[in-house]
Amino acid sequence: MSPAEVVLELTDVVFRRQDKEILHGVSCTVRAGEHWALLGPNGAGKSTVLGFCGALTHPTSGTVRVLGGQLGKVELQALRREIGHVDPRHPLRSPLSVHDVVLTGLTGSVDTPPRWQPTPEQSAQATELIELLGLTALANERWPTLSQGERGRALIARALIGEPRLLLLDEPSTGLDVAAREQLLETVDLLTRSHPELASILVTHHLEELPETTTHALLVSGGAVVTAGPIDQALTTASVSRAFGHPIRVARHDGRWSARAARRGGADPAEEVA
Repeated sequence: MSPAEVVLELTDVVFRRQDKEILHGVSCTVRAGEHWALLGPNGAGKSTVLGFCGALTHPTSGTVRVLGGQLGKVELQALRREIGHVDPRHPLRSPLSVHDVVLTGLTGSVDTPPRWQPTPEQSAQATELIELLGLTALANERWPTLSQGERGRALIARALIGEPRLLLLDEPSTGLDVAAREQLLETVDLLTRSHPELASILVTHHLEELPETTTHALLVSGGAVVTAGPIDQALTTASVSRAFGHPIRVARHDGRWSARAARRGGADPAEEVA
């Protein structure tokens, strides 16, 4: 079997802002059908890395290739139309219905553009995605009345309507209670069956927020890669402790991950692998 298509490739990426180096030689390769977790403490550089993935930020040096196009040598607007972005801080203030929110994924706008009308085919596609994500009963509900979990699922449908090849989920569990978080993670897991060629990158601080279908992980700390690769190899007690600068015991049960502070007097986390 031939290797899956490369969707995203960062090679020795360095990023500086006001003479301060934020990222130090970051490299990573994401292929079609892979689902990556981007993990690290606050200030680790996760948002900067995600900016490269979304074709929003250019590196100071190194190479970023997204969907076959090299940043700096490709038309960005066309490239961004093939990237779905789910941000729980979506700044919508208008009382759009769920159906209309999903359709704004086609226009790439926060609100419905003036005088824009979807085609019958586009409207039907929005309806199908709303059904896929379990929101049919809420299709006509207005954005301000939705819970944070319902908004999260609506934003995933919005990201999918443009049929992206790469899906970015920026801390999608922010503000969710346990039940809403689990429902959202089940939705993300569903995408591996409904969109088998889709690649995704999910940013989080918490191992408990990783979907079961996560295949790979990139751990960053202090602007540098701690480890990157298949999740069982990347998420270990040693690597997570190193990334977060604290002894953390990592475990996996029934496909889900957990992290706890290592017990005092126990084995050195740097010597353990979960």
